[in-house]
Amino acid sequence: MRDYSLVIFGATGFTGQYVVEEVARIAEEEKITWAIAGRNAEKLTTLLQNVEKTTGNSLKDVGIIKAEVSDSNSLCEMAKKGKIVLNCVGPYRFYGEAVVKACVEHATSYVDISGEPQFLERMQLEYNTAAYENKCYIVGACGFDSIPADMGTCLLEDKFGGQVNSIETFLNIRSKKRAHGHFPTWQSAIYGFAYANELKPLRKKLFPERLPELKPKLKSRGILQHNPLVGSWCLPFPGSDRSVVMRSQRYFYAKESKRPVQMSAYVQCSSLTGAILMVLMGVTFGLLASFKFGRSLLEKYPKVFSFGTFDHDGPTKEELDETSFVLTLAGKGWDEKLAEPSDTYSKDPEKELVVRVSGPEPGYVATPIFMVQAALVLLCETDKLPAKGGVFPPGAAFAKTSLIERLIKRGITFETGLKTTR
Repeated sequence: MRDYSLVIFGATGFTGQYVVEEVARIAEEEKITWAIAGRNAEKLTTLLQNVEKTTGNSLKDVGIIKAEVSDSNSLCEMAKKGKIVLNCVGPYRFYGEAVVKACVEHATSYVDISGEPQFLERMQLEYNTAAYENKCYIVGACGFDSIPADMGTCLLEDKFGGQVNSIETFLNIRSKKRAHGHFPTWQSAIYGFAYANELKPLRKKLFPERLPELKPKLKSRGILQHNPLVGSWCLPFPGSDRSVVMRSQRYFYAKESKRPVQMSAYVQCSSLTGAILMVLMGVTFGLLASFKFGRSLLEKYPKVFSFGTFDHDGPTKEELDETSFVLTLAGKGWDEKLAEPSDTYSKDPEKELVVRVSGPEPGYVATPIFMVQAALVLLCETDKLPAKGGVFPPGAAFAKTSLIERLIKRGITFETGLKTTR
């Protein structure tokens, strides 16, 4: 018998504190027991006192667990006490595997908010079999990276009424004042780019079977383009969305013989000038991240090299309150489905479905909502989850669950609208 339904690890971290607030708001309604975990028991106690004041909810029954990444025994003890561990300690490249390992060994399910493809895919390669054998679920990328894109894709396919050939996503971050992110996100990006060459050999091991050749092939829109659908200048989105969505598509192809959807991701810019500045920042970032001294400069001066986008302080409450996101997913395809995933259509895609996912500030307001609701689905809907366990991206894990309905109740919007392209 486990002591707690949920255990939040890294609770006193910048993002962890917001996850604690989110659980505090819904715990009574969901009838769950929960605990917070971290290195410093005194800081954990202070956090609960502060969250109690913020939410107005009594937290006297919330457990406190002392655990740290460098102490494997403490992680094992933590994993034994909870049904689901919510891991908020990043960058996951450095700190994630020890938590995954402890959870798998003790048959404890797990969610994180990683946007690091190398970490996510390596965990699937190395722990999927053990997680399946121990009947637990390891689901990464359960934050803004990449639940909106992955679940939005699942929704678009479900509502399309035919065969989707391709999806393009367009991310718009709206803010009255320029919002900025916290340093660990910047650090994750630095090392993800620096070691991007790890992905190709990793994927050869993880996905030995090639996907069928899909036609017509989704063409890249290039580095800079003005898109009439969203009415703004767009750049390729460097986040984890595409890699996460394609892992779900591979799962559906392998297990359900579904034709994989091609996908490209873009980010919207407020102006052409803003787009050019983002390109310049990207070039500078890429050059510096490719060698050790450059990475040390990026880590030492995040505010300078990110043009004010990231720093060690993170966003203020005012910035969070005035920021929101819209993710537009534009799918193209056909009314009819062919017999086999590899079959080729004789005509170009003839219809389009647009899905829009929107919500509050993505990194520290929406992300806790995504993470907590994903954990609750693992807790409450085991009969709707795939296989008996394993390592999954969100779409593959939650496609047949009530996750979208749960998110809507917590203020995330999913909208659909159909239009023909010819």
